[in-house]
Amino acid sequence: MYNQYKTIILILLTTVYSQAQQSITTKLIDSTTQKPIPYATISYGKKTGVISNSDGDFQIYFKKTPSKKDSLFISCLGYNTKKIPILNFTNQVIELSQKSIELDEVLVSNQNYTVEEIIEKAYENLGNNYDFEYNRSKLFYRESYFNRVTKNSIKVKESTIPEFNQHFMDSIMTIMPKEADDYTEILGDLYTKSYPEETQKLDIIKASHLYDKKKEVSFDGLEERFNDIFKKHIKRDSYFKIKSGIFGTKEEIDSSLFDSADAKKQKEKEKTDAFIEEQKKKEQERKKNFLKHRKNTISNLEHGSFVFEDSHLNFLEKSKKYNFELLDYIFLNGQFAYKISFEPKRSADYKGTLYINTDDFAIIRVDYENVKPLRNFRLLGISYQEKLHRGTLIYAKNDVNTYTLKYAESESGNNFGIKRPLKIIEKNKNVKGRRKQNELSTDLHFTMSNITKKELVVFESETINKTVYDVFEEKPNVSPTYLPAYDPTFWEGHNVIEPNQAIKDFKSIE
Repeated sequence: MYNQYKTIILILLTTVYSQAQQSITTKLIDSTTQKPIPYATISYGKKTGVISNSDGDFQIYFKKTPSKKDSLFISCLGYNTKKIPILNFTNQVIELSQKSIELDEVLVSNQNYTVEEIIEKAYENLGNNYDFEYNRSKLFYRESYFNRVTKNSIKVKESTIPEFNQHFMDSIMTIMPKEADDYTEILGDLYTKSYPEETQKLDIIKASHLYDKKKEVSFDGLEERFNDIFKKHIKRDSYFKIKSGIFGTKEEIDSSLFDSADAKKQKEKEKTDAFIEEQKKKEQERKKNFLKHRKNTISNLEHGSFVFEDSHLNFLEKSKKYNFELLDYIFLNGQFAYKISFEPKRSADYKGTLYINTDDFAIIRVDYENVKPLRNFRLLGISYQEKLHRGTLIYAKNDVNTYTLKYAESESGNNFGIKRPLKIIEKNKNVKGRRKQNELSTDLHFTMSNITKKELVVFESETINKTVYDVFEEKPNVSPTYLPAYDPTFWEGHNVIEPNQAIKDFKSIE
């Protein structure tokens, strides 16, 4: 009997040990500064790997139980590559040491180029260095959206509805949500065709949408939210229409704003209408077709790269607009790279840092951020400013020895405001004659800020032929799984970007 129990215990321990080795979760830090190391590549075999997140955290799953021969390889710009056997892995924190470089090492097989010559060669070699053929990539995409209302007030000027007084309007403003976070995650295969024109197909394997439905604030949702609140408080057999030029259609814009026949005023009205419709269209597209919208978002993120013509990162195409400075030499995977800073000397929008391979002059990484607002709209009480756009692009070699996108991050921020008259009109379908019952005239002052962060990691990338691309058909009616709170088991078994603490802590208010 004892031997039987012993056998069962050994089996259970073996099972637990085997399961424990199916994934590894840890953090990368600098051995000297003890700071997290983001965007490091963690590889297992030729086609399995992940990238550490902005906090240096990563989790990697194994499709089969690793053997004694299996190891993790961790590499990052400026650090020595580290090899760690997977079995008996117990590290909760992994330290990477910085690679010291002697200038003579770099210049053994390279000329001493000027920084201008390096930039010119990088531009000349774009066609040779980067893959523009049919391609299939396994990717993970995360979009994080943060909305913060910084001011919301309604000042009552005139009201024929006794219940709609200043005290009531102030109470309404306290009920309206002041902040909302929204996270979308997608795991899938992206099929890309570059010639004769760029087109893409997306096969979504799994997707999630993490947000609080009660906090959602949007152009289309504000009028409905106001109606719900008013009905709850007034208890009348009525409905309410809001007219301000930002809620509802453009035909509902308050005509009192445009009594003047002046042509300039009419042009301002048309421009404001166009801006409002542009924002609504973006919102409708986001909600209407999940697959199409997310595919376009991923495509736009990729095509914001310096690799493509007319990119906002035009430091190669229009290099005369920038000042370049050779800062240092960096080591990555046994290769050296120039570290070069760039900043505008004319009317360019971005500054940043380039990492260029010393052998083939491929740009393997760029970090960038804007130096001035990218868009500034202010007209008829509506203001909009694109104040922030920064990001990172990392490229790595693929199976045909050209470079493809390995990781992309983009963070954009804008401010939006309304300061204009607002009318709330009570109507009743059950009253004979004129449906309009009462009217409330107010001044609205509303401002909010939005931050959108997009992350894309490509785990596998392979060249395919035209037949493979043409045969694949998208599943158009894909929708994400709604998550009211973070679920640590949702991506279990899949390699993704490890979520940050804000995502892990997210939970909808009951």
